[in-house]
Amino acid sequence: MTVVPDRPALEVVEYTDPLCPWAWGSEPVFRRLRAALDGRVRWRRAYSILFDHDDDPPPDPAAETAWYARYVEDISTHTRAPRALRLSRVAASSWPSSLVAKAAELQGADVAERVLRRLRESVFVLGEPADTPALALSAVRGTPGLDSARLAADAASAAVLERVRADRAEARRPVGEVRSAQGGSPHPGAAKETADGEYRYALPTLLIRTATGYRAVPGWRSYEEYASAVDELCPGLPQDPVTLSPAEALARYRSLTDPERRLLTHGPWPPADAVRVETGNGPVWLHPEEAAVHPAAHRGAPDH
Repeated sequence: MTVVPDRPALEVVEYTDPLCPWAWGSEPVFRRLRAALDGRVRWRRAYSILFDHDDDPPPDPAAETAWYARYVEDISTHTRAPRALRLSRVAASSWPSSLVAKAAELQGADVAERVLRRLRESVFVLGEPADTPALALSAVRGTPGLDSARLAADAASAAVLERVRADRAEARRPVGEVRSAQGGSPHPGAAKETADGEYRYALPTLLIRTATGYRAVPGWRSYEEYASAVDELCPGLPQDPVTLSPAEALARYRSLTDPERRLLTHGPWPPADAVRVETGNGPVWLHPEEAAVHPAAHRGAPDH
């Protein structure tokens, strides 16, 4: 019998924020990477707090919103990610959505994925950032498998607050390599200097590590760059994921953008029962069961 040596345990840390436009634009590639790794690694999200409590309020909120909407639009020209038809405001704080996302992890990986997706869609599909506790909880209402009462209690707990505080602190201890970042990406991902002279990871950044080494892949990058970093630490680990049929993919992910369905599916698109939600940069496709409880599908009559 051939004995295959154990691979080194691999952890992927995703420094992110539910309300970050570059993180939203990276979802297609991250979904593909998670499928390629297929549960063979530990994937952990560190919520890094893009919009902090101590940020100064804008002197002219309307002008700030108009500027930020243009900024998101510019990002979407690179990522092809959906953006809201109308952005109501710039998010006041990342804490509520981060606390809800972290609390959802206590209910299992599938629930956590779906909750985080809804929080991202609050700003980039609905244009209403989930920046208060009430809005964050409302954005995820109806998520399959979610215990809403437990989520509300956990998100308000001292234990979850401490976990997000730890995430925020970790994001402000970046590895030295990301102090500068090169490459042809429109968002190469050099660490950001904070108001108090510290640095934090640019969002998103993946830190891929084993007990003996690590690779940092900051900013908005191609799938191949992430897969190469994994392969350098664990040769042969990333495998090309098997793409799903449109119906299978929509049943698995429940919400797909055009960039995602192009990376993750094969065959004629869309599935017959998919619900199309228009945005300012292409549609979001919802599984019919998701559409029945998703706030984006109830702003008006959706197209099928």
